[in-house]
Amino acid sequence: MTNTLQIPFNEGEANLEWLSFCDALAAGHRLPKAEVADSFLYRGNDTLLNRAAWIDGLGLAVKNATIFPDNPEFGQPTVNGAVCLYGDQHGMLEALVDFHLVTKWKTAGDSLLGAQRLANQDSREILIVGAGTVGASLIEAFSAAYPTAQIRVWNRTSDKADALVSRYPGTITAPDLEVAVRAADIIITCTMSSNPIIKGDWLRPGQHLNLIGAYRPDMREADDDALQRAQIYCDSFETTIDHVGEFKIPLAAGVINRSDILADFYDLDRFPTFDPAQITLFKNGGGAHLDLMTSRHILDRWRSEC
Repeated sequence: MTNTLQIPFNEGEANLEWLSFCDALAAGHRLPKAEVADSFLYRGNDTLLNRAAWIDGLGLAVKNATIFPDNPEFGQPTVNGAVCLYGDQHGMLEALVDFHLVTKWKTAGDSLLGAQRLANQDSREILIVGAGTVGASLIEAFSAAYPTAQIRVWNRTSDKADALVSRYPGTITAPDLEVAVRAADIIITCTMSSNPIIKGDWLRPGQHLNLIGAYRPDMREADDDALQRAQIYCDSFETTIDHVGEFKIPLAAGVINRSDILADFYDLDRFPTFDPAQITLFKNGGGAHLDLMTSRHILDRWRSEC
């Protein structure tokens, strides 16, 4: 353990840049498909998530995450955990990478790659729904890819949205969700909602809806109409279809069919170029394979700067 590299948050992030990171995620999906194993334990609203991945040629990663939604009431972050990165050839522990660093870049970069492939690259209005930690990382990520776009933030508690935008000059609070959704070119949701907050009849052709928040089988952020109106994509079939309510619930109800989920990142060539006549929907399900790709990129960047 004494020889294991430890990469803390600030030092690791100093070497990273959003667009090159998205390129690394795309490259990771051109390698052999990851072996992934997930397990979930629940206590009420609290979750223990264990994710492991092995990609031939990239290595192995194990990520443990605790998700306690009530933690902010006690001044603690909602999500905590640890990430261990192991070498591909020898299986030795190569690095302990800061959990929050991996989670930040994996989560926002995952959605940014989806938007790069599906959304209008000349988007001028971006709406972030949710003003938590993920909302902040989305401002940073999407500002890098869409530097001329106006970014608005909506949150159920407007004071929290005001506090977030005050940290990022040029961003604006959106007072009304429906109005903001109708005006946006890109809508990104990062809430803890169990019930849909985005309605399909608010959407119009040319928009891109990017869903992050639902991570449990009983959670959704978009209603049935939104899924039925959109062309649907995701980061990974294996970590979304049978695991998150965004797909699991409407599939079980017959609202959508499995064939309606058109492609994941392992088939990026099937992600279409922007079509102003279509609504596109991307579900960010995460997964240990993305944690592995992110951790490896962080370690590679760290070594290149040493």
